[in-house]
Amino acid sequence: MTDESIDSPTLLLAHTVGPDRGADLRDRLVDAGIPADRVVAAATPAETDEHAADADGVVVGRLPENLLDRADSLRWVQALSSGVDYLPVDELADSGIALTNSAGVHAEPIGEQVLGYLLSFERGLHALARQQADSRWERREGGELRGRTIGIVGVGAIGTRVAELASAFGMDVWGVKRDLDSMPDVVDEPRSPDALHEMCLAADYLVLACPLTDETEGLIGGDELRLLGDEGVLVNVARGEVCNQEALVGALRSHLIRGAALDVFEEEPLPADSRLWDLSNVVVTPHMAGSTPHKAERWTEIIVENHRRLAEGDPEGMRNRVV
Repeated sequence: MTDESIDSPTLLLAHTVGPDRGADLRDRLVDAGIPADRVVAAATPAETDEHAADADGVVVGRLPENLLDRADSLRWVQALSSGVDYLPVDELADSGIALTNSAGVHAEPIGEQVLGYLLSFERGLHALARQQADSRWERREGGELRGRTIGIVGVGAIGTRVAELASAFGMDVWGVKRDLDSMPDVVDEPRSPDALHEMCLAADYLVLACPLTDETEGLIGGDELRLLGDEGVLVNVARGEVCNQEALVGALRSHLIRGAALDVFEEEPLPADSRLWDLSNVVVTPHMAGSTPHKAERWTEIIVENHRRLAEGDPEGMRNRVV
């Protein structure tokens, strides 16, 4: 054991990270400077149990059952996702355990996918794909994103990247965020959450990119969809529960809104009998907007920085700290 590793926190990559992903991530963390004897990649639940008691930090895909009861030395939980609604946030806070997420890791791929959704509806690509499947030649008139208005609910890392790409296409960018002082300059029309209805009324495209919280659950319902109107398109890359799915299906079937691009749903996988599969004005993707070949390197940067902060006794300075 090196002198460096003596004072280095022990890091456990729980089996919920996945055996192959965990092994790869461990190698990357060691290459980035974490001593090899201080980072363990568990491939099975038994291996997570074996190392839980000695772990100062744990990296999770989801939190293994009863881990907090076994991890006596735990000071830090690192989530590989941006959203942490599936984690016991209050319990971690009460226990004085730092929780950090991976905000920013998925901003580029999700931003690009949102742009793809916008182009699909503006140019009618989703409808043209159906025509191609039917061997049907039918010319359609395409539109332009330039001059359109996009409203973004939740202007964090993902919402900011969406705003940057939309601005580059000449769109008028509105954004809703609780802390207006941290609103990026790329947003033309910053708004507080109480101005959501104003933004729904103005938007041609309404993008949901906010975390799922008590305040955002069911945030978009019948009233908001009526304000979005028959020229408006809803894009959801947040969580399915942010939008009332029954109200959305009704709005789509009656063409109360022009369409929707959905990567997240109240129930996942989306059931085969869901009406969303058959609606011609819907683009359905299987919760994959955040997928990218660059996740591992971005995770590594965050984990290494937070591991260093923990070693230095500076948990308050951890990157992406949630609690």
